[in-house]
Amino acid sequence: MATVFRWARCSVFVLFVLSCKSNKIVTDGTVKENMSARSVIRIHYQNQINFKTLSGKMKLGYFDGESTKSVTVSLRIQKDKAIWMSAPLGVVKAYITPNRVSFYNKLQNEYFDGDFSYLSEILGTELDFGKLQNILLGQALFDLRNEKYEVSFDATDYILKPKKPLALFKILYRIEPDNYMISNQQLSQPLKQRMLDITYKNYQKINNRILPNEIVITAMEGDSENSIEIDYRSIEFNRTLNFPYKIPKGFKKIDIKTDAL
Repeated sequence: MATVFRWARCSVFVLFVLSCKSNKIVTDGTVKENMSARSVIRIHYQNQINFKTLSGKMKLGYFDGESTKSVTVSLRIQKDKAIWMSAPLGVVKAYITPNRVSFYNKLQNEYFDGDFSYLSEILGTELDFGKLQNILLGQALFDLRNEKYEVSFDATDYILKPKKPLALFKILYRIEPDNYMISNQQLSQPLKQRMLDITYKNYQKINNRILPNEIVITAMEGDSENSIEIDYRSIEFNRTLNFPYKIPKGFKKIDIKTDAL
């Protein structure tokens, strides 16, 4: 039961994300050596996905170095406002808003209701609703328009690095030339021996919207490593949705103590 509960807590992390309105840029899918960092960043944001709601299924896989678990959950999202997930039979439900992270587990009769500190601890970097959205939609973790970047390239991707080294961590983005979405992003904290690696294995087009298909999120700290795999299925956009969520009476609150990030 402890293993199931551990999986339930960790799988709650894997949520959703959204974006804002834009005019998509059509490209020929090849890396162009004369592209500037500013141009790559501009197209990346112009090609963001636009919608009001998203619903469907999401297969989650979790590996903690010892065991592997997987479950398929129902997913409902209202842009920038709410993320709702439910495991089969409502055994585990999660409800995320910009100010709240909440979930309950009927197997253990326990619940969590708090802020983003727990999810930040899982991935080893400070998270908020916007960053989770970016991760899950194939967007850059941080806003690329707020810093100056230098661009290099290889046969498959544009590679962006900050021109000015950041004080507390190192960051790298790889942007694929087909849709100018993220193919990989890495955030490392060398002093704390932490690394967050997010790889987008492929993308799918649904009603002319480009959405990640498979995502692998790996969090490393020292010798430990946790991986979460996401596989979106049967996704639909702009349906009228509701978000039923109520913590059952009598459940015990989970008090999670997290280390400073």
